Amino acid sequence: MFIKICGMREQGIIDRAAALGVDMCGFIFHEKSPRNVTAEQVAALDTHGMKRVGVFVAQSVAEVAAAVEEARLDMIQLHGGQSASFAASFPAEKIIRVLWPNRYPSSEALQADIESFASTCGMYLLDAGMGDGDPLAWASLRELRFPHPWMLAGGLGPENVKDAFASCHPDGIDLNSRLESSPGRKSLERMERLFRTLYPSVEGDRIQSEECV
Repeated sequence: MFIKICGMREQGIIDRAAALGVDMCGFIFHEKSPRNVTAEQVAALDTHGMKRVGVFVAQSVAEVAAAVEEARLDMIQLHGGQSASFAASFPAEKIIRVLWPNRYPSSEALQADIESFASTCGMYLLDAGMGDGDPLAWASLRELRFPHPWMLAGGLGPENVKDAFASCHPDGIDLNSRLESSPGRKSLERMERLFRTLYPSVEGDRIQSEECV
């Protein structure tokens, strides 16, 4: 299991995420989002070895490439329905292909897209929306087949993450709005509560509450 926290903006929150054991740190490059960041801002942030993931919605290939270089991104999350040819402009192993199950008329149609994008991505993310806090119908995803690892997103937080895993067995989870105290501001308390839920046997400094700087 791997954990990605998206919508990161503050160094203190990133520091704590790394200390807790988060694997991926997501940065949203989308002006309409309360979590929007620029490549210049991301370049100044230290992610302590966590994978740096850029979330792109409406940029051109050239704009994505420039952000990847300036912000030192490890992976590119295509969150705007970009085509396979768009994705093919980058190494497949760097691409996270986002799909929205609620937009498909059937699980067969969703499965067809999972397979059609296989050669142009290294990972999938199944999401319910753009940071609106709504979960998917997890059990409906159980029979899907993935040629690459996949993450579950949409409405995940300390209250329901264990139920989500039990329902559809993703390889990883992507968390955002339900770890926030207000839109765009992550909560240290909710992050730590998440890790207490996932790893109840872990004690000591790893889960001790710390002040955000």
